[in-house]
Amino acid sequence: MAEGRIQLDLGKFSCSICLELLKDPVTIPCGHSYCMDCIKVYWDREDQRRIYSCPQCRKEFRPRPVLTKSIKLSALVEDLKKTELQAAPADHCYAGPEDVACDVCTGRKRKAVKSCLSCPASYCEDHLQPHYDAPPLKKHKLMDPSKKLQENICSRHDEVIKIFCRTDQQCICYLCSMDEHKGHETVPAAAERTEKQKKLQERRQQIQQRIQNQEKDVKLLQQEVEAINGSAEKATDGSEKIFTQLIQLILKRSSDVKQQIRSQQETEVSRVKELQKKLEQEITELKRKDAELEKLSITEDHTQFLQNYPSLSALSESTHSSSINIRPLRYFEDVTAAVSELREKLQDILRDTWTNISVAVSDVDVLLSEQEPKTRPGFLKYSQKITLDPNTAHRKLLISEGNRKVMLMEQKQSYPDHPERFTDPFQVLSGESLTERCYREVEWRGVVCVAVSAKISNNTMKSEESFFGFNDKSWSLRCDINGHMLYHKSIHIPVSGPVSSRIGVFLDHRAGILSFYSVSKTMTLLHRVQTTFTQPLYAGIGFSSSPVNGSPNRSSAEFIKLK
Repeated sequence: MAEGRIQLDLGKFSCSICLELLKDPVTIPCGHSYCMDCIKVYWDREDQRRIYSCPQCRKEFRPRPVLTKSIKLSALVEDLKKTELQAAPADHCYAGPEDVACDVCTGRKRKAVKSCLSCPASYCEDHLQPHYDAPPLKKHKLMDPSKKLQENICSRHDEVIKIFCRTDQQCICYLCSMDEHKGHETVPAAAERTEKQKKLQERRQQIQQRIQNQEKDVKLLQQEVEAINGSAEKATDGSEKIFTQLIQLILKRSSDVKQQIRSQQETEVSRVKELQKKLEQEITELKRKDAELEKLSITEDHTQFLQNYPSLSALSESTHSSSINIRPLRYFEDVTAAVSELREKLQDILRDTWTNISVAVSDVDVLLSEQEPKTRPGFLKYSQKITLDPNTAHRKLLISEGNRKVMLMEQKQSYPDHPERFTDPFQVLSGESLTERCYREVEWRGVVCVAVSAKISNNTMKSEESFFGFNDKSWSLRCDINGHMLYHKSIHIPVSGPVSSRIGVFLDHRAGILSFYSVSKTMTLLHRVQTTFTQPLYAGIGFSSSPVNGSPNRSSAEFIKLK
């Protein structure tokens, strides 16, 4: 009743213009009341007509009435405001949509202050009191209010879950331990929680250590960016000063060196910042994971802890396998030295030493750089086991030899439908993504495309764009007995070099390097790509449906087991 009366009073003492409680209330000649400022503004708009009306009853006045504050009405409004402020806090004790409600309250339920795992139920402050007064209830386990109490009740036996079955790795009640879990290894949930808590702390320590290591690496990378930029600026300035002393014959070379430095500077900075960004993202994810584990570690509900533990405790492998090594570095200093030599030996440098300048620019030594191996044993250190993913294979491709070999067939294979299956190009991707540095060799026959590609969707690309080498996501080396051709973004580049039945592919994902080699008794570089890879990459094999030398196309390719 009191609440209804307050709402009625508020309506009667509200201004019909602003719809708020009257402020400095005034009563005009017709008897209606308004805020003094509201009626003034309203009548100011009627000054041109010289006729002033009431906003409610439309009664007109002439001349404009003089407004005087109503003392008694003002006092009544102030009393209403005080009554409203005193009544408002009482609502705070009632449960809202996001609150845990008291299970005992009838009618409008109050907020629960505690939940009882033994009852199980949630109680407001008044209904909780027996748990503090009655001796049998004092033994009950109280916790912060929870909406998930029913998850602590066995759905089969309607008993409180207090036991953990280690055999089946699940929480059960005592009746379950005597029924379907009879003979299993069971322990009290609290005991299992204690053991898991120790492992959780170990996970947290690992995460925190990784955070510290990677924060250190981020700082080193930032210093690397500054050092690259500073060295590049110094090299650029030095090169320009030297080139200004040369005649027109050497001016073009000066521009070339500057362009190479800038290009390599952009590449190196981009690589460093890319890794820095990855590390910062992993740090953020690790901190989030640590926060989740911390939250789990302090929960009082053993059942919730054990049920959430498997999904939260798993610690993913770091994409950054090791800390960055601190070692003496070279940036662009060799460029300036090479340019000085150019100034002294104009004719010879234009013919011979110019190569040294290009090498010095591209051979910038930064923390992220590792030299590409020079020998096959060096490449084999980065060999990675590659298998083909049957879910991506076109239905005319036969996968065999433990998913390492693929052959183009005339008849379709009985592969099930899969969203990642190639339906137009005769292609297949590897099941494994390519790690930061990896090497593999492919034995081929017929006409084969040896590719490196990001995931390609048949649904989001035009038919011709789903072929390896005909988009910006893939690089494809076409191999046949007549030679090699590299495809990327639908552009084909003739590749010179010996033709052998085995192709070696080296990828340095972080450095943005992709190299194709002809492998026989020796290794010969066919083509090297220098770019920035922004997506996970996979090995790919593609085929042409055209006949080979007038015979049916029996092309095949196999990933070789490397020792």
